[in-house]
Amino acid sequence: MKLTPDDLDAHLAQKLLPAYLISGEEPLIVSEAADAVRARARAAGCSEREVHFIERAADWADVSASAGTLSLFGSRRLLEVRLGSARPGAAGAAVLATLIERADPDTVLLILAPRLDRDAQSAKWVQAAVAHGAWVPVWPVEAAKFPAWLRARSRRLGLTLDTRALELLAARTEGNLLAAHQELEKLRLLAPDGRPDAGAALAGLADSARFDVFRLSEAALAGDAGRALRVLAGLRAEGIEPTLVLWALIKALRDLSGALLRPGGGGARGWQRPNVALEAAVRRARRLSLRSLMVRAARADRMIKGRLGGDPWDEMALLATDLCARPALSAPKSMFK
Repeated sequence: MKLTPDDLDAHLAQKLLPAYLISGEEPLIVSEAADAVRARARAAGCSEREVHFIERAADWADVSASAGTLSLFGSRRLLEVRLGSARPGAAGAAVLATLIERADPDTVLLILAPRLDRDAQSAKWVQAAVAHGAWVPVWPVEAAKFPAWLRARSRRLGLTLDTRALELLAARTEGNLLAAHQELEKLRLLAPDGRPDAGAALAGLADSARFDVFRLSEAALAGDAGRALRVLAGLRAEGIEPTLVLWALIKALRDLSGALLRPGGGGARGWQRPNVALEAAVRRARRLSLRSLMVRAARADRMIKGRLGGDPWDEMALLATDLCARPALSAPKSMFK
C-alpha cells in the first residue's frame, strides 16, 4: 500500500506490515516517520535492531547474510537498510525485492531512501514494497501550504500562534521544516502558556529560510514575482554561483516550453506530483514571449562570462519578473547589447 506521512500513525495503530519504505529529502518528516515505525516494531516485540548503511555494492552481501541469520536471542528484530542512492543497482534491487517478498514473520524491514524519481518508482523492489508492505513517499511542503503546515505542527506541540507570529515564522523558515520545528520548540519555552505573540516569535527566530535554486524556479513558474526576487536575493547573499542560479531559471524555461509543445497544448504533469507552478506558467503563457525570455537568459550568461557589460544578478532578476509576466523593463531585442 501507499501511505502519506499523515496517515502513518493511524495505520501503525492498527497493524504492522513486514516491510516499510520511506523515501524523500525532508529530514524532519523522514526521521519522524522512521521513528514511528521503529516504535511500533519495538511494541510488537522487535527487541533487536540492525542497521546497514549502503555505500558500495559489496554492502549487499552483508545485508543478505544478516537477513539469513537467526536472531541472536530468538526474538523478532528490525532490519534497517539506509540507501545512499535511489538506485541500489541490480544486486541491491534483487536483494531488496527478495527480502520484501519473503516477508519473514520474525523480521520487520525498514528501508530509508532518497527521493524516488519516476524510473525508480517503477523498479521491482519499490513495487514489491507497495504490494507486500507500505511505501511512504515524503514530498517537500509547497510554499502555499507551508503556513498551514506550521499551524498544524504548532498545535501538535500545544502552541497557538496568532496570525502575525505565524507569518513571521513562515517568512524566516521558508522551506526548512527542521528549522521551523526547532523554532517552534524555542517558542514553547519562551511562552509557557502556549500562546506566543509576534514579539516572542521575532525575539526567538533565526533567519533559517532555505533559499535554494529549485525554489527560485518554482516561484518564477508560479508567477510569484515578490517571492522569486526574495529567493534570488537570498541566493546572492549566500554566495551561490550565478551559473547555478541561471541554470535553474533556464530549466524553468525549458520545462515551460516542453509543456507547451505537448499534444493538446500542454497539460503540465510532474513526474512525481502535480506540478502546480508549471501549470500556472502554462495558463499565462499567452502573455509571455519565450524568445524574449531566452534572449534575457543568454544576456545573463554572457554577463557571467564577462562577454557583456552589466550585472548578471540584475539580469536574472529581470528574467524572473519577465517569467512571472510582471516585466520591470521592456524585453531585450538582442543578447549582444
